[in-house]
Amino acid sequence: MPVHSEREIWFLTGSQSLYGDETLAQVAGQSQEICATLSDHLRTPVRLVWKPVLTESDAIRRLCLEANASDDCVGLIAWMHTFSPAKMWISGLDVLNKPLLHLHTQANRQLPWSTIDMDFMNLNQAAHGDREFGFVQTRLGVPRKTVAGHVSDPEVSRRVDAWARAARGRAELSTLKLARFGDNMRDVAVTEGDKLEAQLRLGVSVNTYGVNDLVAVVDAVDETAVAGLVDEYEGVYRLAPELRKGGERHESLRYAARIEAGLRDFLQEGGFRAFTTNFEDLGGLRQLPGLAVQRLMADGYGFGGEGDWKTSLLLRTLKVAAEGLPGGTSFMEDYTYDLGPGEELILGAHMLEVCPSIAAGTPSCEIHPLGIGGREDPVRLVFDSEPGPAVVVGLADMGDRLRLVANTIDVVTPPAPLPKLPVARAVWKPHPDLRTSTEAWLTAGAPHHTVLTSSLGMEELEDLAEMLHVELAVIDSDTRMRQFTRELRWSQAYHRLAQGL
Repeated sequence: MPVHSEREIWFLTGSQSLYGDETLAQVAGQSQEICATLSDHLRTPVRLVWKPVLTESDAIRRLCLEANASDDCVGLIAWMHTFSPAKMWISGLDVLNKPLLHLHTQANRQLPWSTIDMDFMNLNQAAHGDREFGFVQTRLGVPRKTVAGHVSDPEVSRRVDAWARAARGRAELSTLKLARFGDNMRDVAVTEGDKLEAQLRLGVSVNTYGVNDLVAVVDAVDETAVAGLVDEYEGVYRLAPELRKGGERHESLRYAARIEAGLRDFLQEGGFRAFTTNFEDLGGLRQLPGLAVQRLMADGYGFGGEGDWKTSLLLRTLKVAAEGLPGGTSFMEDYTYDLGPGEELILGAHMLEVCPSIAAGTPSCEIHPLGIGGREDPVRLVFDSEPGPAVVVGLADMGDRLRLVANTIDVVTPPAPLPKLPVARAVWKPHPDLRTSTEAWLTAGAPHHTVLTSSLGMEELEDLAEMLHVELAVIDSDTRMRQFTRELRWSQAYHRLAQGL
């Protein structure tokens, strides 16, 4: 599914009129060069837009208001080339509601020691001006990311790129419409949540639709659309013999295609970019949507099983943030453990709904019984996940706030074949080890539904949490339970206090 292709990040440069027109012309020229160099190094699909040098309060305030009102602008990068008295930034920073990155850089990478004079010192004062700017941001409590170093340094562009990806995800979330087909699974706690608060805090609109509203669209799908999808399946996947044309289960494949076509039509017509289903509420659907959900996720849609709208919106957000990166991002659930000493592993799956973006090789399209849901045997894609580093992320409603919990992992090849588990699955080794990982996850109250991403790392998640003012608990190779428990308590106290500030 295409995302907003015209996203912009505005590049702001601070100075002051004291230096005179000649110096300000040099500031503008060097600022444009810095902006162009950074733009060349970013991998995020955004356009870096240079703005004229800012030298007075009213222009700064107007530009921040303009950024707030722009649907295209997802964030601002600010750099104080010279000394920019920071009192003139107060009114602008006070009204700004877009993500901000403070870039602490300078035009020259190395100093020309033998020729430095006071004219050079007056022009190249980022070490001076950015400290002034940093103070006023901290004094005002402005949330931002600070990145220091020359823009030609790959580490600088990597960190700016991570922030830009988080900014794109945050912008997507602020206008996201999510359709729930039915309610969440009965008596389940963690999939509940405050949808009103989610719209207030995050911007996402979450509404419920009767499953039979979807069924009416599915039933009305044109046979030509069904045939076109069946042909596509045959060309893209390893199709089980019984599902092929002339096979005894071919009609089941055609109905799976009908579900996909109808679901796509419903989502596209309503402007929805994320959705949920629930096996307890299938209405007139003859199959649990498996193949359709997997393919929609592969195209960028957010999804959550059993009505889990929080995981669905998180999946869509991270798919937007990861656009253009290698790897994949999928709905996931921790199912069961291998507790062999020293070789502990987690086996994750979710009945049918795991995204093929994380598949190792070409998925197989198969049909098998499913002992849940009470419907016809569903068609699904079967595969193992590509080995490599990844992160699993969960979003939980803690009552007074949302909490993200993220665990770094290593996805591995299953130790043995799984011939009797014909679903899409992932096997991983959590950091720092299974005992600490699971104890920390449970202590944090994190959910069983997650998003697994091999495209994004912890830095993008940290930046996103900061932008959304959402708590983030990190479980990684450095995690120790005593310290993790303390950090949860400190974080809980901070976020409760911050709500009243």
